[in-house]
Amino acid sequence: MSDTSTTQATLANVLWPASMHNLARMALLAIAGTALLTLSAKIQVPFYPVPITMQTFAIMVIAMAFGWKLGAATVVLYLLEGAFGLPVFAGTPAKGIGIAYMTGPTGGYLLGFFLAAGLTGWLAQRGWDRNVVTTLAAMVAGTAVIYLFGFAWLSTLIGAAKAWQFGVFPFLLGDAFKIALAAALMPLLWRVVARAKP
Repeated sequence: MSDTSTTQATLANVLWPASMHNLARMALLAIAGTALLTLSAKIQVPFYPVPITMQTFAIMVIAMAFGWKLGAATVVLYLLEGAFGLPVFAGTPAKGIGIAYMTGPTGGYLLGFFLAAGLTGWLAQRGWDRNVVTTLAAMVAGTAVIYLFGFAWLSTLIGAAKAWQFGVFPFLLGDAFKIALAAALMPLLWRVVARAKP
């Protein structure tokens, strides 16, 4: 594995280096990131045993590409959009909007999104997005954080057994697919960038 004490360039920094207009650059990246998160929450992919969205995949790939600070800030902006009533989450507006939605059954998962973005972005800045094995490990860690907080919050509402039955178990296979996809995608993007360099 990569040296965890050394910070490395993120994919976003390599593709769009920071400049004197860095604040505008970060704002544009964050806004684009929230648009992608909204889209990923709205599109359901047929899967077994339940359909899946690509939201957790998008959160952690964005965090890996942006790094932990901008990745986490992008998720915070996304959560703020939802808190102010924009229908950015899966199931909105049909299942509610704003703070009422965020404090409902999915509240723990939303907090997990923020923490997972920080963790996977931090690992990416230490080179964990450069090869399949470490990208896989980073994605597993990020997904575990989302499950941990989602399960803990849901357990307070419906009990641990039902939280596992309805909030974790049906999504394990789909998330395994998304983890494998990210483990293939991120190192591939780095190889493409390396070949494109003069």
